Amino acid sequence: MPELPEVETVRRGLSPAMEGVVIEKADVNRPDLRWPFPDRMAERLIGQRVDRLRRRSKYILADLSSGETLLIHLGMSGRMTVSGDPLGQYAREHPMAQKHDHVVFHMANGARITFNDPRRFGAMDLLPTVTADAHKLLSVLGPEPLGNDFHEQHLIDAFQGKNTPVKSALLDQGIVAGLGNIYVCEALYRGRVSPRRKAGQISAPRVAALVPIIRQVLREAIEAGGSSLRDFRQADGELGYFQHSFDVYGREGEPCRTQECDAVITRITQSGRSSFYCTQCQR
Repeated sequence: MPELPEVETVRRGLSPAMEGVVIEKADVNRPDLRWPFPDRMAERLIGQRVDRLRRRSKYILADLSSGETLLIHLGMSGRMTVSGDPLGQYAREHPMAQKHDHVVFHMANGARITFNDPRRFGAMDLLPTVTADAHKLLSVLGPEPLGNDFHEQHLIDAFQGKNTPVKSALLDQGIVAGLGNIYVCEALYRGRVSPRRKAGQISAPRVAALVPIIRQVLREAIEAGGSSLRDFRQADGELGYFQHSFDVYGREGEPCRTQECDAVITRITQSGRSSFYCTQCQR
């Protein structure tokens, strides 16, 4: 599933073609994805200007001139790609319609935004912009890891007395929003913290040190266009390339990249997910 860097990469790619532009037509080619689309979705989108395109955790939010916000989740295999951008940023002709093109936005500037989702785990909803933060998917989210509300004391307090592994704690969207399996593994490696260690047993200085590390990992991943492992594509259809910089994720049995460390990367399963780490460097 795309994590924060992948969703932010898509948002940035969509922004030049969507922000400030009217949706002239919306093709909704099926009644649902993960859940049913909102009533009269196409009708409610047509003629509306996208005033702002933003991200909250792993969700893209398009604030419309109607006072509604379109919430978009890419799911496991969802892609949003741009074609026919008159600004010439994508240099792509409109492609032939594909089997899994479930929603298509025809923009007034000539751009076309296609939401393609073979597995149909993605989702869309329409909600009042003024109360968007109260939506059931957004109200439970913790602070954004790249925002001011995510700071050392917040993480120290969140970990206090917590008996779950630190890997699980960082995946808790109520503690910090948008982190997923890949970037938690990478951050814990840089912080030299074992994913097995109980969150509440880590000293405050070590917990505090994770905050800038998490931010740096995310910034590097965004700069690289995210990580393309299976389905992820940027808005221009290109692959991300942060996967080539992984220190631990997906590197089971390969040498640790820390100098003078002779261990190999180990994979364990935690809560049904793979954790990759160095048993020698991460304690």
